[in-house]
Amino acid sequence: MRVLCAFPEAMPSSNSRPPACLAPVALILALLLHLSLSSQAGDRRPLPVDRAPGLKEKTLILLDVSTKNPVRTVNENFLSLQLDPSIIHDGWLDFLSSKRLVTLARGLSPAFLRFGGKRTDFLQFQNLRNLAKSRGGPGPDYYLKNYEDEPNNYRTMRGRAVNGSQLGKDYIQLKSLLQPIRIYSRASLYGPNIGRPRKNVITLLDGFMKVAGNTVDAVTWQHCYIDGRVVKVMDFLKTRLLDTLSDQIRKIQKVVNTYTPGKKIWLEGVVTTSVGGTNNLSDSYAAGFLWLNTLGMLANRGIDVVIRHSFFDHGYNHLVDQNFNPLPDYWLSLLYKRLIGPKVLAVHVAGLQRKPRPGRVIRDKLRIYAHCTNHHNHNYVRGSITLFIINLHRSRKKIKLAGTLRDKLVHQYLLQPYGQEGLKSKSVQLNGQPLVMVDDGTLPELKPRPLQAGRTLVIPPVTMGFYVVKNVNALACRYR
Repeated sequence: MRVLCAFPEAMPSSNSRPPACLAPVALILALLLHLSLSSQAGDRRPLPVDRAPGLKEKTLILLDVSTKNPVRTVNENFLSLQLDPSIIHDGWLDFLSSKRLVTLARGLSPAFLRFGGKRTDFLQFQNLRNLAKSRGGPGPDYYLKNYEDEPNNYRTMRGRAVNGSQLGKDYIQLKSLLQPIRIYSRASLYGPNIGRPRKNVITLLDGFMKVAGNTVDAVTWQHCYIDGRVVKVMDFLKTRLLDTLSDQIRKIQKVVNTYTPGKKIWLEGVVTTSVGGTNNLSDSYAAGFLWLNTLGMLANRGIDVVIRHSFFDHGYNHLVDQNFNPLPDYWLSLLYKRLIGPKVLAVHVAGLQRKPRPGRVIRDKLRIYAHCTNHHNHNYVRGSITLFIINLHRSRKKIKLAGTLRDKLVHQYLLQPYGQEGLKSKSVQLNGQPLVMVDDGTLPELKPRPLQAGRTLVIPPVTMGFYVVKNVNALACRYR
């Protein structure tokens, strides 16, 4: 099991109070709020990404968005976070009262907080009124402790296996044990948190859904893109790697919809690389291509919530490092939170490929997603649309807004690496200005670059960015 709470919905403010949580997880939420961040200043100049010789942008891409109805609507807490219990085990708990971390966490609200991971086994769940013990059976602490992550790996981790039907029965038993306990009587239950949906894992999920599909509030699984021991920086630019998630979504949805059509699905744990990540890569600008594409693809396919592992932790897959510096994926997540609303819109493009050539499809390397602009962002009126675009090409691409987007004012938020390390950089610039915290209690202002109405969008090579199309008055975006 995992412990979840929610950060209250609020736009960042220097006078905002730290988010609060329900009683069972009050300490956990305090975890997410505070650390001390060392300065990121430095005399560094932006390093442009060179264009490959002989590559020219021969095609003008026409882009329009359907504005009448959203194709999907995801959770308001769609982008959520995880903390691993290792922060307690390894003595990091005191750092979580830092003002710096409170500020960083508040920037990503509203969000669920998942407290769980591989190190959960050392935890002991106490203060549960164990009604089952009087009957000679295990209590809630047994199930909370023993069914944490990836039940398909129990044989490897514990020397015994569990099938899907038995797992489902245990979830039903757990819920029956929790309901009489006042503070857990209305608690939600999520599972089974399986790993990559290979054949044996799908069999386990099938058995679980058949027995306990109606017991859980959302079906969960985890995804890891790359083996951290062998990853190279160019791996993050491979379209084949970006698309591995699509096949997993299809497999999970097929099983879930067989037994409980419409049941919410959560990706409850996503990392770019396994084995704790890879230094200078999974915490770099390059890893952001995987992260932003994950957010776009999941929302477009109707996955309700994605939980990022981890907000702060050891290894290299986190958003804030051990020195309390926000990493590129943090700034990417902050922009996403500020600009992207839960309503997903259909994108229509033309001119992506003038002369079709097998294996050289421009569409695969230019990824465009569209949402209603976050209605909590008071810089934009309701009805505005936000595009986010990933250009994996080594040449710039030109996009002309058409249809309902034609001749509208656009605000550009272009995110590029900052410093001499290029794609391996752990610092980023927004519209040419490096992103650093003002002080422990203040995030920097995310200033857009206004573009003239009707101007062609020019997407630099190997970059990603957000583009708010103002005053579209999109019907799908006018109301919550």
